[in-house]
Parts: sequence; structure tokens; C-alpha cells
Amino acid sequence: MRTLTEIAADAYGVPMRLRHVLAVFGVAAITVPLAGCISITIPGPVATGVPSVGESPRATTDSSAGPGSTASTASPPSPASPTSTDSPVDAETRDCSDGGSQTVSGAVQTFRVIGTCTELVVSGSRLTVDASAAMIGTLRVSGDGIRADIAGADEVVVQGDDGTVKSAASIGRLEISGDRTVTEAASGIPAVVVRGDDNVVRSGGRVGSAVVEGSGNTIR
Repeated sequence: MRTLTEIAADAYGVPMRLRHVLAVFGVAAITVPLAGCISITIPGPVATGVPSVGESPRATTDSSAGPGSTASTASPPSPASPTSTDSPVDAETRDCSDGGSQTVSGAVQTFRVIGTCTELVVSGSRLTVDASAAMIGTLRVSGDGIRADIAGADEVVVQGDDGTVKSAASIGRLEISGDRTVTEAASGIPAVVVRGDDNVVRSGGRVGSAVVEGSGNTIR
């Protein structure tokens, strides 16, 4: 039987004198010609889709956008500003005309009084009366929690509790029957009569004669 060395020597025309040498190095002789026929491919590095640390992911492009168009992010609509539906309620106006009398009554209401009032009568509860633009002879207040602002008066009579009377000028005579009423006059009050408890009378001028019945009252 012929050896692989002899077959390879015949195939490549090797003389007999070299065959003994090839017999010794037969493996190498066979390997060299075969090496030229073997192609070995070394796989290269495989790229992955995982971005490196610190690398921002790439933005995707909308294929539906036309050439030259720029993708934009729509801003959220601004919240609508609340619209107030509450409208201020105007005070009801009462006119004393020239030397007349006027009566204001109710509960939790606001009134404005103008003109020259010989007498202004306010009765009810939690009323607010602005008579700062009126000339008043006598102001009579009857009820609880009533506030009256006046320019001045010859006489103020208050019957009730938790009231407030403020005068931008003097009050000729002040009479209070009730508790916790506060009266303030920018000028003097020549005569004061208080019957009740915890009432306060303040005057920016002189307080004349004072008759006080009750406890906790302050006259100054």
C-alpha cells in the first residue's frame, strides 16, 4: 500500500531521492501545500446597541416628516385664567333730600345715605350705613351689630349691642343703652349717657358731662 507521502510526492513531481526525506517530514510536506487551500476567517468585534456610559441616546427621526421639516414638541396648553363671576354689590342709596327724615332697616345689608337728614333711623341687625356724605341732626340706631359712619350729628342715640358709630366731627350728645358698643368722635362730645356694660366712648376732643350706669365702660 502506498503512503500518503508517496501519493503527495507523485502529485507534485518530487524526485525519488527526496521521497525518503519527505517520508521523515511527510506531515510537514503535506501540510504546506494544504495550508494554501485553507481560509480561516476570524470574527471581528460585534457592535451592540447598548450606548456607552454617559452617552445620550440618539433621537429618532419621524420618517413621515417631509424633507427640510423640523420635528418639534408641542407645548402643553396654558391653563385658562379663572374668571371671577362674583360682581360687587352696590350699596342701596337713600336720599334725605333737604331736611327730610329717612329710615333704613333690614339685616346683613349695606346702605348709603345722602342729603340733609333731620332724623336718620337705622334698625335691624348687622347693617352697614355710610352716611359720611350726609348732614344729620339726630341719628337713632336700634338693633345689634350695626355700624354707622357719619360726618357728624347733633345727637346720637344707640339701643342695642355690639354696635359701632364713627363720626368725622363732633357729636353734640351721645346716649347708649346696651352692651359692647364702640363710639368714636374726631371732635368733642359735650354730653354722654351710658347705660350698660363694656361700652367704649372715645373722643378726639373734650368729653363734657358723663352719666354712666353699668360696669366695664370706658369714657375718654
